[in-house]
Amino acid sequence: MADIMTPTLGESVTEATVARWAKKPGDTVRKDEILVELETDKVSLEVAAPADGVLASISAEEGATVEPGAVLGHVTEGAVAAAPAKPAAPKAEAAKAEAPKAVAPAPAPKPAPAAAAAAPLAPSAQRIVAENKLDAGAISGTGKDGRVTKGDALAALEARANAPAPAAAAAAPREIHEREERVRMTRLRQTIARRLKEAQNAAAMLTTFNEVDMTNVMALRTKYKDVFEKTHGVKLGFMSFFVAAVVHALKQVPEVNAEIEGQDLIYKNHYDIGVAVGTERGLVVPVVRDADALGLAGVEKAIGALGKKARDGALAMEDLQGGTFTISNGGVYGSLMSTPILNAPQSGILGMHKIQDRPMAIGGQVVIRPMMYLALSYDHRVVDGQGAVTFLVHVKDAIENPERLLLDI
Repeated sequence: MADIMTPTLGESVTEATVARWAKKPGDTVRKDEILVELETDKVSLEVAAPADGVLASISAEEGATVEPGAVLGHVTEGAVAAAPAKPAAPKAEAAKAEAPKAVAPAPAPKPAPAAAAAAPLAPSAQRIVAENKLDAGAISGTGKDGRVTKGDALAALEARANAPAPAAAAAAPREIHEREERVRMTRLRQTIARRLKEAQNAAAMLTTFNEVDMTNVMALRTKYKDVFEKTHGVKLGFMSFFVAAVVHALKQVPEVNAEIEGQDLIYKNHYDIGVAVGTERGLVVPVVRDADALGLAGVEKAIGALGKKARDGALAMEDLQGGTFTISNGGVYGSLMSTPILNAPQSGILGMHKIQDRPMAIGGQVVIRPMMYLALSYDHRVVDGQGAVTFLVHVKDAIENPERLLLDI
């Protein structure tokens, strides 16, 4: 008998949800055949059969939460699936085989004990109890013969005021309309919801805006995109320019690349840039490592590889951890402006948006230029307003003068 074990889930990931079993007990399985899919708060994992044989049992049903090393099921090694079972006996014969069992009547409930008589109240205590609607029976009297004194009533009033508020009862699920459908959130969606709310609650989040003229970078891309793809085997997009511009700006304003931990600030002298990718399962943020050392071609290759893994559901834990700053491009969906939420514990996230032709006043004349709004959301506990605005201006200058990125100035 071979155990099907939950694999190591990765750094900081302590549990997973059983999303789907590809086999059912009694099915023949082959070694390394995918048996079950697990879903963590970051990625999906596939667990393969440990040996040839038959799936003997399932220990963790779909929807169950499991920890690393937990047994998911068992495979009987070398076994062959059993032949289909014979038809069940006719209902009439089955009914004869089972004699009805008598059910003993339930015992009558015992009468509830009578409530204890309330202690007598002193006249001064009666007024306090009545005005404040105190439960006289719950007050212990310290006066003669157990009488509740004014001091006892005041003490009970103070105790009620200092008592913690009772936890709100969980609201019953509302009735679903015939044209509605209730679907349980995936673990990834639950985690996205929880972490975004935690980011809002924990950080002093603020957003500052600017706009960037995309004329020069679009012209550079148009001029060199064919030879770039022929030389490097990857298309030249806008994201590599923005990654390079962000790295340049982070070097000028290092607090945007820092994070807060307790009473300390941790400044990061490396540039691991997360690039938000939308998938059918939800938003994920794979990380381009050491983006400052890759160049435009290296960044484009890294983004392309991570994007494909995200769409295929093949991202590994190490692809998602350790980012220092994040870029989110809502423009691919047509967003004109937004306020992105921080990817905690990072202190900054840049929002890119749709490129749109707009009339701009340049050199005393009105001209049409391809413009993009930029949004920087930042943690005001770490980054001051001046630093945030300065960072965004550096990004704007680098994109409007892309030769500065090539000359590293």
